[in-house]
Amino acid sequence: MFDYLIVGAGFAGSILAERLANQSGKKVLIVDIRNHIGGNAYDHYNEAGILVHKYGPHIFHTNSRDVFEYLSHFTEWRRYEHRVLASVDGQLVPIPINLDTINKLYGLKLNSFELEKFFESVAEPKDSIRTSEDVVVSKVGRELYEKFFRNYTRKQWGIDPSELDKSVTARVPTRTNRDDRYFTDTYQAMPLHGFTRMFENLLNHPNIKVMLNTDYREIRDIIPFKQMIYTGPVDQFFDYRFGKLPYRSLDFKHETLNESVHQSAPVVNYPNEHLYTRITEFKYLTGQEHSKTSIVYEFPKAEGDPYYPVPRPENAELYKKYKALADAAPNVEFVGRLATYKYYNMDQVVAQALSVYAKLSDRTRWQPEEKNGHALAGTVR
Repeated sequence: MFDYLIVGAGFAGSILAERLANQSGKKVLIVDIRNHIGGNAYDHYNEAGILVHKYGPHIFHTNSRDVFEYLSHFTEWRRYEHRVLASVDGQLVPIPINLDTINKLYGLKLNSFELEKFFESVAEPKDSIRTSEDVVVSKVGRELYEKFFRNYTRKQWGIDPSELDKSVTARVPTRTNRDDRYFTDTYQAMPLHGFTRMFENLLNHPNIKVMLNTDYREIRDIIPFKQMIYTGPVDQFFDYRFGKLPYRSLDFKHETLNESVHQSAPVVNYPNEHLYTRITEFKYLTGQEHSKTSIVYEFPKAEGDPYYPVPRPENAELYKKYKALADAAPNVEFVGRLATYKYYNMDQVVAQALSVYAKLSDRTRWQPEEKNGHALAGTVR
């Protein structure tokens, strides 16, 4: 008899398995329909021996000390600050838009104060900010919106930014200085030996059993358990009773190239005519030294594995119906991006999982374990 059946071996499921086994002495069976652990953060060495992220780039960043300290029990870290360029008007310029972006794009020599006035001169004030278009146009005006955001968002989400919730483009800031980092979080690092190794460490406990290539519906009536933690699509759990919740999916085209470096940044965005949205070069992310390099193209699509919940008001209303069912489901906890239909970053899923564990174990919050009076934390190199 297992205390918990956990569906999904990504961040949410693996962290709850580790906490329940390690801190509460529970017996846990974790199942995943895929042939690997780690969810979409799974990485592996390809045929050329290059560490790649199978499902596109996963960049760890957080402002939460709790989240960083928790994961530091299971990995050492490599310092890494993510940078992205955008291919616009035949040039590669920094994104998020900053001082260098505008000066290079328009051949100007503005300073930060002059850039503030430039943005003010082109911005279109909005009485209320409702959509992703409103967010961008109210900050940087319509021309920059068209160059950097409109077509990229159309490709990524399959709908115009004017029909998409403001939360999507609100994630990308606009800067008046030369800071070209994509994120400004306090903690920015990559697992030193990759995400999969970190997940292996998370699940390395005698109370945790892992079953891969397994649909939980095939075993839930065969293997006894007391409670379930579900991290898959919430609409699927309830057999699409109210219809399917819309998600965006991706196709990935991986290539290994016979050159040491392919592009001048870890990620290059293609906001306009290309069918793909971006190209990632993995050696920037991992720090691996290799005579060859590996890249991946991302092609958004409507059908396929669910990656991104689509934030529109009608989808939020549909999710509310499923949430009511989830709240009433006995002995089942719904955790993670798919189960709660939220566009969470990795660190947000970690925080949610730790919060759910605190609730299940009647603890007020997760506390870092201590050794010799010092909180444990992985080395950052």
